[in-house]
Amino acid sequence: MCGIIGYTGKEKACPILLDGLRHLEYRGYDSAGVAVENSDREDHPIEIVRVKGRLQALTEKTNDGASVEGRCGIGHTRWATHGEPTELNAHPHAAKDRRVVVVHNGIIENFQELREVLTRRGYEFHSQTDTEVVAHLLDAYYQGDALDAIARAVTRLRGTFALGILFREEPGVIYAVRKDSPMIIGRAESGNLIASDVPAILKYTRNVCYVKDLEIVRLTEDSIRFFSIDKEEIQKEFTTVQWDADAAEKGGYAHFMLKEIHEQPKAVADTIHPRLKDGRVDLSELGFEESEIASLHRIQMAACGSAYHVCVTGRYVLEKLTGIPVDVDLASEFRYREPVIEPNTLMVVVSQSGETADTLAAMRYAQQKGVPVLAIVNVVGSSIAREADKVLYTWAGPEIAVATTKAYSTQLAACYLLALYIAQIRGTMTDEAISSHVEELLSLPGKIERLLEEKERIQWLANKFSAERDIFFIGRGLDYASSMEGSLKLKEISYIHSEAYAAGELKHGTISLIEKGTLVVGVATQPQLVEKEISNMVEVRSRGACVLGITSYGNYTIEDHDDFTIYIPKTADCFYPSLVVIPLQLLAYYVSLARGLDVDKPRNLAKSVTVE
Repeated sequence: MCGIIGYTGKEKACPILLDGLRHLEYRGYDSAGVAVENSDREDHPIEIVRVKGRLQALTEKTNDGASVEGRCGIGHTRWATHGEPTELNAHPHAAKDRRVVVVHNGIIENFQELREVLTRRGYEFHSQTDTEVVAHLLDAYYQGDALDAIARAVTRLRGTFALGILFREEPGVIYAVRKDSPMIIGRAESGNLIASDVPAILKYTRNVCYVKDLEIVRLTEDSIRFFSIDKEEIQKEFTTVQWDADAAEKGGYAHFMLKEIHEQPKAVADTIHPRLKDGRVDLSELGFEESEIASLHRIQMAACGSAYHVCVTGRYVLEKLTGIPVDVDLASEFRYREPVIEPNTLMVVVSQSGETADTLAAMRYAQQKGVPVLAIVNVVGSSIAREADKVLYTWAGPEIAVATTKAYSTQLAACYLLALYIAQIRGTMTDEAISSHVEELLSLPGKIERLLEEKERIQWLANKFSAERDIFFIGRGLDYASSMEGSLKLKEISYIHSEAYAAGELKHGTISLIEKGTLVVGVATQPQLVEKEISNMVEVRSRGACVLGITSYGNYTIEDHDDFTIYIPKTADCFYPSLVVIPLQLLAYYVSLARGLDVDKPRNLAKSVTVE
């Protein structure tokens, strides 16, 4: 959530800042602003322009950046935490006389305490934000040495932050520092950049460096220097981002979400194919000793949002294929229940961005307890990827739409690979069974492609149900896990109230919510549970519900008990979630479209949740 961009170089800064912010809109925001050094303005050599609402308003206010002069500046899209979304609360924030100007991602937990101290020292506050405290604190410490002021100020801050900073007395220079909130540095031909995420700078460079916690960066037009919190200069290596800049554009699709839904066959293939060799799964990249896998007594999984649903699916698959007990927690709850972590436990965390604050905290908690952590992550160089003991990358490429699709599918694929790999080593599956599952894995991209070809029928169904007030999803076993994701997708982007229930729980209270015309989506793919799921469909239909059934080809009796049926190709029982999710994603997309909503940027949500 929130987005940061900064540029210093040979080109005019404001158009570059606006362009970078456009590529960060997916992170969620409710106001935007830029600060640019403008030497033509003697009264305020750092010009600040801010707006409430969408970035288009900032673009219009600055005439596409043409009306703001200067070649060094910082920009920000804000998602409100402290203070309502107003122009006054929008970033950038400045100290008196704009001697220091700051943009900030994260939350300063002790801002009230610092605000009281600074107020007693004569500083006046004009916003409700925690960020304004940072600007005044830096000003209070600044005695002509910006590096010293930053080092001293950040030691006073509690919470999470990524900061982009301008000092009026150092024209042409941008400073950056972070703690638990992402920040990257880009080196381009025309100058140097800072950003909170890769898509913001892909148009200008793919040569990047990831800033670590409490590292301070000083950028000029032609130099980038890194310092420790002790102000000692350190050397850092730059890496090349493999994403093509075109991959972050819509490519002719109406929305990023639709584009990313259609990219799933390739993303899944890219994730699984390099790890399948001669009918076996090869995860030697993880560096596990076979003895480590053989001695595992338990697997603990933690994640947030859709990644949590991946973990719920992963629990079913891992336990079935490996025989190892698996616990799954919401990352935001994990450490607060003070979990008992046994020896010979493997912690698995899942995150698309690799910056999810609660997941990062859960990982660190486990590591403090002496447990090794395996991270399933999409972003190379992210905080979770750097700090985890082992990393299993998903190769989804950039995902821009707030509601995840292809990242979810590649995370599922990664869980399948992990389960089969552990089963191979522990001998819980025969060679024939492993080979059969590998063959099914290889077929998944083609089967996803077949489902995408039926999107017009899903659109017809979505138009029919777009005016619904409540939609319920039911399933058993893996189908319940799929139902959870389908329900989340729908509520995220259509704003329709939706819930997923384990179908066996209907008579324990939830069936009272069913009334005439209520849409219930019943997922029934698990062979041993199809009859029970159909019974639950009969229960809700007899009470007036309209039932949409999702099942595999061959289960044609379901049509006697539902109103509409979506068939998916047959696959191995444990791989059905990868196919079920496709019509569920399309349903959510087309319902949102029919309701005239912003599919890619749903209200109040952010792509990367970097605060707790």
